[in-house]
Amino acid sequence: MKQPTSELSRREFLAASTGALAATGLAVPADAAPANSLAIDGGSKAVKERVSPLVRWGEAERQQLNVVVDQNSLFYWKGTQTKLLVERFREICPLMHVMTCSSGTAALHIAVAAAGIGPGDEVITSPITDIGTVIGTLFQQAVPVFADLGGSTYKLDPADVARRITPKTKAIIAVHLAGNPCDMTALKAIADKHKLVLIEDCAQAWGARNSEQPIGTLGHIACFSFQQAKHVTCGDGGIVASSDERYGPLLQRFGDKGMDRLKAGGLFDSFATNYRMSELQAAFAAAQLGRLIDIATKRNQLGNLLGEKIAGLPGIEPHAIRPADHCTYWFYMLRLRPDALRCNRADFVKALAAEGVPASAGYIPVPLYANPVFQAHGFFAGRWPVKEFGLTSMDYSKVSCPEAEKTLQTGVRIVIHEGMSEAYIADVAEAIGKVARHYST
Repeated sequence: MKQPTSELSRREFLAASTGALAATGLAVPADAAPANSLAIDGGSKAVKERVSPLVRWGEAERQQLNVVVDQNSLFYWKGTQTKLLVERFREICPLMHVMTCSSGTAALHIAVAAAGIGPGDEVITSPITDIGTVIGTLFQQAVPVFADLGGSTYKLDPADVARRITPKTKAIIAVHLAGNPCDMTALKAIADKHKLVLIEDCAQAWGARNSEQPIGTLGHIACFSFQQAKHVTCGDGGIVASSDERYGPLLQRFGDKGMDRLKAGGLFDSFATNYRMSELQAAFAAAQLGRLIDIATKRNQLGNLLGEKIAGLPGIEPHAIRPADHCTYWFYMLRLRPDALRCNRADFVKALAAEGVPASAGYIPVPLYANPVFQAHGFFAGRWPVKEFGLTSMDYSKVSCPEAEKTLQTGVRIVIHEGMSEAYIADVAEAIGKVARHYST
């Protein structure tokens, strides 16, 4: 047998020569990688199936766009495709007042504006979320207050939310991170007790259910995103909706420069920005909603399967889902228990990647409050007027949410989507188990 050349690493040579010797029935060298060795050490990959690129749109979207081309207007107001999108949205989330808009961030800004959030008001929310969750709050000159999360749920801890309430608190934004529903019963009880507005950030939770209740229907206002990476998309877009008569009628005007289009005269009775969605986006999104049930069902099945198969592994905490809830897994996040493993997270993720698992470390680098713009309170040209004018004493450099911080330090994110098979997910689970057992103490 030829010795390894300078063009082959020892690991590559051992992996290749072991397979060749096994095929011929000859003895395998003692220092060759055992069959159960990690792929990163020359062993066989646990995940052998290749997932085909996900086809997310096609003829249905093309047909709806053709309808728009035959229209003489692309403006949303009373447009045929906006109307269709609203109808299909209500089949999923039956709310009375619905405003289509340009993004999930826009939906959340419309929501806090309609809720009457103003200078110095406090809005309690999650520290692990996209910054779009709090952009609208800040632009209303209000103050994001970050509450901690429950362990391995990545959802607001109702007990900590209750502890953060002050006389200035006006709203709670519940973030259904990764499609995992928050405990809306507990949050709604807190909101009702303190007369707070409860807003649901459903950007990552299309098709999710809290028990049997569709996400978005338990709070006062619901916000959804059609951003490119979400379950359904039109590139970028959003929806904000409510059945509460205090806020629902305001959604349209706060997304349309403050104009109430149901009133004649073209007068502005409130001040707002322009967050309108065009008919082109609405057509695409309406077609996408026709796919949602299948997408949400498949993601739920695959995520639950992965959770079942990795339960009990050494050093692993699966994504915690309440049995009664229907999670739609925008991603799957497990957590490592460093005290039970002989490796750091970076090495664990590298080993998973070598096994063929689409894994990455964490979700966002740090909790929102630890980002430089929060630490410097520099939201508006490097300044924060509400703090300068004495309307808040918030100091983000002193904020700490221990569970959220540990989550970001120990979390491992696994890609899940509807194009994957149960056999593939089973291999992913096998790979996670293989790596966990190898590194377990």
